[in-house]
Amino acid sequence: MTEDSSDKETRRDPLIECIGEFGRWQLLMTFLLSMVNLPCTFHLYAPTFLAAEPEASCSKPLGSRFDDGQWQNLSQVFSSNGIRDICRIRNLDYSLSFSDLSLMQDNGTVPCESWDFEYSQFGTTIITEWNLVCDRSYLRQLAELLFLVGVAVGGFVSGLISDRFGRKQTLMVSLLAQILIGMAIAYAPWFPLYLALRTLLGFFCVSVVFSGFVLCMELVGGKWLTISGVSYGLPVPVAYIIISGLAYMIRDWRQLQLAITLPSLAFLPLWWVFPESPRWLLAMRENEQAITILKKAANFNGKQLPDNFDKIINQDIAINGEEPPNVSVMDLFRTSYMRRLTSLLYVACFCAVIIYFGLVLNLANLGGDIYVNSVISGLVEFPAALICIIILLKMGRRWPTFLTAFIAGFACLSTAIAVKGSWLYMTLVMVGRLSISATNMILKVFSAELFPTAMRNMGVGSTTVPSGISLLLVPYLWALAGVFECMPLVVLGFLGIIGGGAVLFLPEPSGLADDMVQS
Repeated sequence: MTEDSSDKETRRDPLIECIGEFGRWQLLMTFLLSMVNLPCTFHLYAPTFLAAEPEASCSKPLGSRFDDGQWQNLSQVFSSNGIRDICRIRNLDYSLSFSDLSLMQDNGTVPCESWDFEYSQFGTTIITEWNLVCDRSYLRQLAELLFLVGVAVGGFVSGLISDRFGRKQTLMVSLLAQILIGMAIAYAPWFPLYLALRTLLGFFCVSVVFSGFVLCMELVGGKWLTISGVSYGLPVPVAYIIISGLAYMIRDWRQLQLAITLPSLAFLPLWWVFPESPRWLLAMRENEQAITILKKAANFNGKQLPDNFDKIINQDIAINGEEPPNVSVMDLFRTSYMRRLTSLLYVACFCAVIIYFGLVLNLANLGGDIYVNSVISGLVEFPAALICIIILLKMGRRWPTFLTAFIAGFACLSTAIAVKGSWLYMTLVMVGRLSISATNMILKVFSAELFPTAMRNMGVGSTTVPSGISLLLVPYLWALAGVFECMPLVVLGFLGIIGGGAVLFLPEPSGLADDMVQS
């Protein structure tokens, strides 16, 4: 049953009535929750270094009498555009002397059987360990593809689990699984096992991020929904900078994998610190548990509970009945309002995610030093967060989302007139990165506010389905450069304009939606 607007205006928010919009308790909880983003971002961004492709050349035959220079002069093959082909060598009898071979005519080419890698830039990577070059180079993309499949499935499934069993349990179980899988990857002896573990890691990483985000949003109220929702993502650029430094110092992929996994152990004791979401408990009619948490929170905040505390807490039962709402995936599309809301959010998330990760995960394709680019790309997200908070408090949700997505799209389109790797090109890319970072931050808050409490985690988590589809396309996006060098960024530019336009048809929220919309 849909409440009219006057009912919504007079309806009290029990959480805010009891502990306030924001206090010391909310500050501590939201800060700790945001920190779980660090290891998740490490694992997401790790392939930039774990799967970095170093310079390679075909190995000399065993027992070869040639020095490196002679071997290169004799064996190397060039493609039609003058690029050295590391996958094939000239078909010669290399048991002969250098002078004899120098006089021989071309007799075709043969495939390389082994490679020598340059370790000075990246050290050992999964490329060097499992020879993922030439006819095995697709396996590198497969590894990233399967991780993103895990992300797409994990966001949706964990949303269902979180709405059924609670935010805290989903968060902490997923965090433990993330640690165990991350450690197992560092010792994976076979590439197929590495693939399987990366898939599972993607599943649990997104579960940690989304469960923590929804819990963070459900602990605060008023303008702090905006501030806390955006601030939740601040550790993400910090993680980019940290892992860039770690990768620069640790040039062995297994040791680097351990270095980004083991710090997560420090988060496990937070099981005894994090509360379950009082808002979710009230929606599930678990009032006694909610009351216990709210009393502790009010005491921590130094706030006196109102005299009509019990009446405020029990008002949801009086209005909505004693049984918790029975929600399913179909509720995302059951009514015309929810169909429109869900569909538009899916379009916006698809476009925003493919632009964001199209830029983040392909820094090596943009030119320049990958370590420096990683640090710079992390730094640009800090002003994006500050800009988000300011404009969201002043302008609402729809127009800021549209403007930031449009600017990102326009910046990507403008790279078509710049020379790749030039200061203008990189400036436009970083403007696009800053703007689309802001778009993603706003969209998370936007989505959490629009979906009702009983299905909030499922709704937010379901956006990983279109986001996951876009993520699956990211590894192949830059293959378009073979058609036209600036084609990848031009495609991202048009998607930014489309995604920004979609949000203009969404409603402007006035806080967290608590009730199921039936019309």
